[in-house]
Amino acid sequence: MSDPRIRKLVMPKWGLTMTRGRVVKWLVPEGAEVAAGDELVDVETEKIASAVEAPAAGVLRRHVAGEGQVVPVSGLLAVIADRAIPDAEVDAFVLAFLADFTPTESGEAQAEGPAPERFKVDGRALRYLKLGEGGEPAVLVHGFGGDLNNWLFNHEVLSGGRAVYALDLPGHGGSSKDVGDGTVGFLAGVVAGFMAALGLGAAHLVGHSLGGAVAAELALAEPGLARSLTLVCSIGLGPQIDAGFVESFVRARRRREIRPVLEALFADPALVTRRLVDDVLRYKRLDGVDEALATIAAGLVAPDGTQAIAIRDRLATYPGPLLVIRGPHDRIVPPGHADGLPGTVRVEIVDGTGHMPMMESPAEFNRLLLDFLP
Repeated sequence: MSDPRIRKLVMPKWGLTMTRGRVVKWLVPEGAEVAAGDELVDVETEKIASAVEAPAAGVLRRHVAGEGQVVPVSGLLAVIADRAIPDAEVDAFVLAFLADFTPTESGEAQAEGPAPERFKVDGRALRYLKLGEGGEPAVLVHGFGGDLNNWLFNHEVLSGGRAVYALDLPGHGGSSKDVGDGTVGFLAGVVAGFMAALGLGAAHLVGHSLGGAVAAELALAEPGLARSLTLVCSIGLGPQIDAGFVESFVRARRRREIRPVLEALFADPALVTRRLVDDVLRYKRLDGVDEALATIAAGLVAPDGTQAIAIRDRLATYPGPLLVIRGPHDRIVPPGHADGLPGTVRVEIVDGTGHMPMMESPAEFNRLLLDFLP
């Protein structure tokens, strides 16, 4: 089991509640040469599907799990080894792993570890999850209708060597449904209060969509609180927005209504699972959600259907490092909004993604962000 020439590919744990995944499709055949980071197999969790990457270079010697098979977290998916290693040794490795593997020790039961916490900021309860310790902290801010689980493929990876906080904005997830006037300025003030209450000082701010505008508003109003700023498919960089998406998300009550809305977020609609649809519907049925979303939406879209938030012309005044990440197939805000930004802004494209690059191509997204953050 300790032979360094033989590497295992295991079912990853994406998010705190994941216990198993289903093998959807092998992307690479047995016997093929692979490089570290190559996408080898599509896996579907209860929330979303994603690809598992090769942990090292070598030859994909065995598909241990077949397509359609459900595998517990840390269960064996495949074996990577040099071509010179005899088949008998690869087979012995697989048999030894399966004989020693105990699902309850590897995440089949909900694992112990960090869990979301709640506390009050200015009288409003906020839910957040902290992973990692030390270093320069980072704060992850989700988009309209999302929650801290939007970062489930990124949070743990980004927390190596630093404390990373993902929070639910007011009106979202497990936080208070009191959104005040619902403006970006109000939400930015809540994030500032969150940081102050936890004694974070300055932090790296990472915001997606609405969360991008919130993070930018905070960084521009109080640049001393933002060590860096990352905007992911952010609103506020141009006039166009899919106003129908916003309206439909607020109004949707049934599965057949919400599924196409969620599918519009992704370049590949097949990534949206039944569990994801059910989770969003469950959230939308909570008391106060309808009013909260409607209040925030009123400040996102102007009467003429364009964006009511504009941060683009102010970005040049932000003194710190600034990264913009976009998906070329974004149907909510045009990816072209990232064109022509000041030369001090680093702009990156995550190929093959839509409005949710951190979920659609998490490995590439994580690489970009880790390269950007000090």
